Amino acid sequence: MIGLVYATAAGRAAASELAVALGPDARLYDGPPGDGLRSAWQECDGIVAFLATGATVRLLAPLLADKHTDPGVVCVDEARRYAVALVGGHGGGANALAARVADALGATPVVTTATDAVGMTPLDEAAALFGCTVHGDLAGLTRAVLDGVPVAVRNPHGLPLPALPLADGDPQWTLVLDDAQAVPAEREVRMVPADLVVGIGCERGVSVDEVTALLDRLPELGFDPAAIGAIASLDLKADEAALLAVAERLGVPFVTHPAAVLSTQDVPTPSEVVSAEVGTPSVAEASALVTARARTGGEPELVVPKQKQGRVTMAVARARYRGRLAVVGLGPGAADLRSPRAEAELRRAAEVVGLDQYVAQIRHLLRPGTRVHATGLGSEEARARSAVDLAREGRAVALIGSGDAGVYAMASPALEHAGEDVEVVGVPGITAALASAAVLGAPLGHDHAMISLSDLHTPWPAIERRVRAAAEADLVVCFYNPRSKGRDWQLGAALDLIRKHRPDETPVAAVRQASRPDESVHIAPIADFDPAVVDMYTTVVVGASTTRLVGGRMVTPRGYRWMGPE
Repeated sequence: MIGLVYATAAGRAAASELAVALGPDARLYDGPPGDGLRSAWQECDGIVAFLATGATVRLLAPLLADKHTDPGVVCVDEARRYAVALVGGHGGGANALAARVADALGATPVVTTATDAVGMTPLDEAAALFGCTVHGDLAGLTRAVLDGVPVAVRNPHGLPLPALPLADGDPQWTLVLDDAQAVPAEREVRMVPADLVVGIGCERGVSVDEVTALLDRLPELGFDPAAIGAIASLDLKADEAALLAVAERLGVPFVTHPAAVLSTQDVPTPSEVVSAEVGTPSVAEASALVTARARTGGEPELVVPKQKQGRVTMAVARARYRGRLAVVGLGPGAADLRSPRAEAELRRAAEVVGLDQYVAQIRHLLRPGTRVHATGLGSEEARARSAVDLAREGRAVALIGSGDAGVYAMASPALEHAGEDVEVVGVPGITAALASAAVLGAPLGHDHAMISLSDLHTPWPAIERRVRAAAEADLVVCFYNPRSKGRDWQLGAALDLIRKHRPDETPVAAVRQASRPDESVHIAPIADFDPAVVDMYTTVVVGASTTRLVGGRMVTPRGYRWMGPE
């Protein structure tokens, strides 16, 4: 919930407008702003104060407790010019809230957090990606990175970290990402990922103390209890009060599985007695391994085989993080048609792979420390393999392409090589067909087909069959890769096939550089359309027999009786 507090009529007008934009997340606090702030502080995750920053600081000062738990606060000035992240930039989400408020009100977000100001990945944000508990002076380490002090990173379990701007030289600080029990040394920060799953088998009616007695062994076994990410067991134990209470106390989920699932998991110490009783030869080890695999998709490691004490059995599995491959569609080229999710994945990546001209479009979005692998035209297969190989090494990788990465772009060649050992995230983008259709009007209003005319990978006879089938089916056809200097006859041949099944007045459009500054449109009847106006930056849309020009725009009716323009 986001609380909206104001003092003046102008503030209330702005707060009301923002409430509409935020929807059910927003709550207006009427009355004296001091009372509103204090109530919102207790009741909301974030606050937007339409007040002066000085007044807001004075009112909030007595309430400040901990940056990790305090709500984020954003101040908006009376003229709505600025949305200032005042308190809780990272931990409270004020930096992100400032951007959201600014977008809704047409203001400028103001963020003074040092890492955000220079575009660096905030270390607490990196920790949050893996549910890490932080031990040590994180603020001191952040200052060191910002100052260019060399920092050593120890990441023995291969967490796919985002980009960090690490300087060369003899390390003066150390960042450790590990679940081991250890006290940070001087100038050392330990991030403990929540990568351990504790599997528990027990007799009915055990006490909380009996369960925690085994969990308390973790430090002596070499593991930080903060690394516990889940408690797991057999589904017959789903209502076991002690297990539910322990999971709640730890603040982690309690996950259970049917015996049929657990019995398929190989374990080092199966028990025929347990199998006879509950239908699976293992509860603790199997539930730990099955749950750990489900959490990250990687092959888990049993780091503590089952241990029994009294009526409770415990085993611990480590969830293995896989390298991360985000296949990102950048859209047709205009910055405002690039999705927020695409930009978030670019900031999340430590390695970016793409065609040089596409990398140039988004280089300014990359965080310091990001490694860029840019190559020229004709290297699609090599780029795809390179991105997958980097992900297999445990890196966080973004493979970029124009339009939608899954439409005649990089997703297909990459995923041909990416097995289950790589986490894959697909980020859709506005593809050329959609960008061109928006420019033209509504040519894709009914059934349509997208066909690439490039015969570099597909034999021409196969392309010809597809074009003929689309023509006979009276589909609108959107041609990708229609013509280049080395392929100058295919478009003409394709149009000749379609002309046999279309009226002479059927509109054909060529949209060049859709959504970009030098965008241009050429529309002509199919009988007169000249392929020479088309180049490799053009998308060609051929209407169906029902497609018409209405007010200069291409329209394909949706199958209803065509009434013509009003």
